[in-house]
Amino acid sequence: MTELLANWAEWFPDLWHGLLLSLQVTALALLIGIPLGLLFALGVSSRTLPLRWLTVVVVELGRGAPALILLQYFYFGLPSAHITLTAYSAAALALAYCTGAYTSEILRGGLDAVAQGQREAAEVIGLSPLDALRFVILPQALRIAIPALLGFSIMIFQASSLCFTIALPELVSRASMIGSSTFQYMPVLVLAGLLYAALCIPAALLVGHLERRLAPERA
Repeated sequence: MTELLANWAEWFPDLWHGLLLSLQVTALALLIGIPLGLLFALGVSSRTLPLRWLTVVVVELGRGAPALILLQYFYFGLPSAHITLTAYSAAALALAYCTGAYTSEILRGGLDAVAQGQREAAEVIGLSPLDALRFVILPQALRIAIPALLGFSIMIFQASSLCFTIALPELVSRASMIGSSTFQYMPVLVLAGLLYAALCIPAALLVGHLERRLAPERA
C-alpha cells in the first residue's frame, strides 16, 4: 500500500494536467455545441421544409456516428480535404458536433414543453417571433432542459477520454503513457478512474438535485 500511494503521488501531477486538458476540451465542446444544438432544434422545428430536412440529416448524422468515429474523421479525415486541425481543435469540434446533435433533441423537447398560452400571450402583447423566443419561450425551455443538459455534459466529459486516439495528451492518454513506461497499468488506470469519479459523482448528484428543484410542482 505504501508503494502504491508513493506511485500515485508521483503520477498525480502528470495526470492532473491531463485532467485539466480534458476539462478544457469538454468546456469548449459544450460552449460551441449547446448553442449549435439550439440552432439545430430551431431548424428541425422550422416550417421551411428544405431547412427542416437538411437539419434533420445533419442531426441524425451526428447522433448516428459514434464519437470515436467523429474524432477520427475530424483529425485524420479532414486533411484529405486540405483541412488540417490540431488534436485539440479536432477534439473540441468533434465533441461539439456530437453535443449539438444530441442536445438539439433536449432543447427541442424543452421548447415544445412551453405552454401554448405563453406563446399566445407573447403574441398578444406585440412581441415579434424573435423577441418572443428570446424573452418568453427560451428562458422557460432552458429551465426545463437544464438537468438533461447537465447530465449530457457529464457524458461528454467522459467521452473526452476517447481523445487519446488522436494523440491528445488528456487524462487517459497520460495514464496510458505512464502505464507503458512503468508497466503498472492497473494502478495508474485506477488513479485515473478515481479522478474521473471525483468529478462525475458530485456532478451527477448535483444534476439529481436540480431535477428535483426544477421539476414542475404537482397539485
